[in-house]
Amino acid sequence: MNLKTILMAVMANVIVLSTTLVSSSIAHASGDHADEQEEHHEEEKGPNNGRLLTQGEFSLELVLFERGVAPEFRVYANFKHEQVAPQAVDLSIRLTRLGNVVDTISFSPQSDHLKGDAVIYEPHSFVVDVQARFKGKQYEWHFETFEGRTEISNAMALNMGVTTLRVGPQTLRQTLPVYGKLVLAPNSERHISARYPGEVKALNVQLGQSVKQGQHLLTIESNDSLQSYKVFAPISGMVSMQNIALGEQTGSANLLTISNSQTLIAELNVYPLDQDKIKPAAKVLIRPSNSTEQISTEITDALMAVNAQQAKVYRAKVSNVDGKLSVGQFIKADITVNTFTVDKAVKTSALQSFRDFTVAYEKVGEQYEVRMLTLGRKAGEWVEVLSGIKTGSEYVTGNSYLIKADIDKAGAAHDH
Repeated sequence: MNLKTILMAVMANVIVLSTTLVSSSIAHASGDHADEQEEHHEEEKGPNNGRLLTQGEFSLELVLFERGVAPEFRVYANFKHEQVAPQAVDLSIRLTRLGNVVDTISFSPQSDHLKGDAVIYEPHSFVVDVQARFKGKQYEWHFETFEGRTEISNAMALNMGVTTLRVGPQTLRQTLPVYGKLVLAPNSERHISARYPGEVKALNVQLGQSVKQGQHLLTIESNDSLQSYKVFAPISGMVSMQNIALGEQTGSANLLTISNSQTLIAELNVYPLDQDKIKPAAKVLIRPSNSTEQISTEITDALMAVNAQQAKVYRAKVSNVDGKLSVGQFIKADITVNTFTVDKAVKTSALQSFRDFTVAYEKVGEQYEVRMLTLGRKAGEWVEVLSGIKTGSEYVTGNSYLIKADIDKAGAAHDH
């Protein structure tokens, strides 16, 4: 068993233990005298399937109602097993969420229940403090109901490779994926021929050899004057074609070709439906085939005619000073078609599923909890966040699936 497997096993035991401890709902009630307190280790249910809070002959049924409306609390009161008019009860509830975020809820009487004045937003994970007054007597309950939450020590998270970032503004780039190939840049090739036809007396280069501008390439003896003259390299580059050998007659044919590949051109195929998206000088990120390297450049121009596949060919310069790229090499590229800044964004690596929601995991201290996100536009590794997590919140980006696995194993129930 390797170190990572051992760490994962230890982590699972720690998480199951910690989640078991924090997810046990402990309810207790207190009246005017401390000795009247009683604890409920198992949640009792009322006739409306809500949590039943009882002290003596007085009880409240706390229902999280969300059928056809945004989630809200509805409370039904009973005394001596008889329903109490909601006007007879003064009630308030305080919810303390992760990070000591407190929501205070006031209640108003309805036909047969008390209705809370605030939306109980997701996740429904909090410490609950209930205060009620009935017939001049004060009642209090305190219990915990957690979901989508787990606890991992910072040392364990570090060993697991869990990494985090802060939610904040981000500039997003929407891109168009395209394919193409690398070709020589214009004016980067020279063809060498004999000014005066004759016999090759000296040949100082060969196919594939690098040469510098002004370098002596060959010596030719003119057939007419029998005088010898030298031919020099007009540019620096590589001998990419050789069509002559020592002692041969030159005639009027091309003898050598020198090609300079320090700058190449990426020819990118853009099909008709996408051609209107391409803007002048658009940024391009090129990925050569069989390489993990990424090269940043921009569109310089486009060819006049479409190719055989009816694609318009857009061109971008690519530096090849190190000689790692080759003429004819296939490439993939992403052309930027839109750039915009959003107030909040998270990395797509942070996203996981929880019930019917897309979530990220906020980190507070050594605790992690789901945040239900409403998402907007996506661009590359980033996605806009419209709601669900606050700017500045620390959230999990790397190995977020491990947090999901721990929460799923804990199996915290959703309180309806």
